[in-house]
Amino acid sequence: MKKIFLIILLITGFLLNALSQENNQKHRLEQLHQLFKTYTEEEVIRNAFFRIETADQSILIDTVVGKFADGEEVTLNTPYYTASIGKTFTATAITLLVDQGKLAFEDRVADHLGKVVTGLSVIDGVDYSKELTIHHLLSHTSGMADYFEDTPISGVNMMQKLITEPDHFWKPMELIDFTRQHFKARFQPGLGYHYSDTEYVLLGLIIEKVTKIPLHQFFEKYIINPLSMELTSMNLWSEPVKRPDFPLAEIYAGPIEISRYQSLSADWAGGAIRSSGRDLNDFIKAIFQGNLISESSLQKMQQWVPESKGTYYGYGLRKWVLNELNPSWPALTLIGHSGSTGAYMYFCPELDIYLSGTFNNTDYMQQHIMFLAEILIGISTNSK
Repeated sequence: MKKIFLIILLITGFLLNALSQENNQKHRLEQLHQLFKTYTEEEVIRNAFFRIETADQSILIDTVVGKFADGEEVTLNTPYYTASIGKTFTATAITLLVDQGKLAFEDRVADHLGKVVTGLSVIDGVDYSKELTIHHLLSHTSGMADYFEDTPISGVNMMQKLITEPDHFWKPMELIDFTRQHFKARFQPGLGYHYSDTEYVLLGLIIEKVTKIPLHQFFEKYIINPLSMELTSMNLWSEPVKRPDFPLAEIYAGPIEISRYQSLSADWAGGAIRSSGRDLNDFIKAIFQGNLISESSLQKMQQWVPESKGTYYGYGLRKWVLNELNPSWPALTLIGHSGSTGAYMYFCPELDIYLSGTFNNTDYMQQHIMFLAEILIGISTNSK
C-alpha cells in the first residue's frame, strides 16, 4: 500500500509539473502575441506578418493582422514583399555556383560581364572596374553607388522614381546604365563599406551569364522548389507554386500604396522576392542547417564587415549584436536580412530561433529591430 501511495505521489507530482510547464509556455506565447499586437497598433500599419519558431518547435507562432484596402482580410496564404531580403537569395545563388565549381568569390566581375562594369568604379578619373571582384559585390565593399538611395549627380534617385514613374518596368541593364549615368563611386574597391543595390544587380547578371537561364528560374530550380517554398516567387517575374489568396499584401511607402507598381521591378536581384513567414524560415533554416550550401561556404558568407553600431555585413547576410546596440540588452545575435518595408528574416543562434515577417510600411523600417530585440529579450528572460 505504501509503495502504491508513493507511486501515486510521483505521478501526481509529474502531472502537476507538466501542467505548470504547459501553463508557463502558454503564458509565454500569449506575451509574444501581445507584443506583436502592440507593434501593429500604429496607424501606419495596415497589415503585418510574424512567424517565430524554435528548431524543436517548442515555440511556434504564425500570425497575421490587417486588411486590404477593399476590406478583405489578409491571411497566412497571402504572400508579402520581402524587399532587400532578396539579397540573401542572390548571395545564396552565387554561393551555390561556387559550391558547384562554376564561380569563385575572388573572380573578377569584368571576366564575367566584360564592359558592363566600365565606368561604375571611377575615382579621381581612374576607372577601377577591372579590380572589382564578386567578393566586393557580395559584401558591399566595391565602393559603387547605390542607385536607390544615394544622391545623384543629376536628376533623382530610384526611390523617388519608383513613386513618380509607377508604370515603368525596369530591366537589369537599365539599372546599371542609370547608375553609370547619374552617380559617382564612393571609394576604390575594398577600401570601405557602402550598401549598394547596384552590386546585387551585377551579381544577378553574373548568375544569368554563368547558368544561361533567367535569375527567377535559377531561384526556382535551386532554392524555391527544393525547399517546397510554395508561396515564394520573384515579384513581376514569376508566380508561386501555390495559388495565393491574393496576389500580394499591400505595401505602403508612408501613406502611398505601391504594391501594384511596375517600378518595383527596380529591385530585381537586390530585393524582388515575395514570400511568407513559413517559406522564409525554411529558407534560412536550410542555409544554417547545411541543406543548401556547404559549411565552408557558409563560413565565408559570415566574413563580417562593420556596417554601423552593432551591425555587420557578410555575403547577403546582416548580423545584429544586441548588447552592442544597447548595453542593457543580452548578448544575443540576429543573422539574416532586413527589408526597407519593415520586412525581416533572422536566425538567433544562441536561442536556436528563427523569425520572419513584415510590417509592410517603409516608415517602419527601423522599428523591426526593436521588435525583434524585445521578442528575444522576453524569451531569454523567461527561459532562465
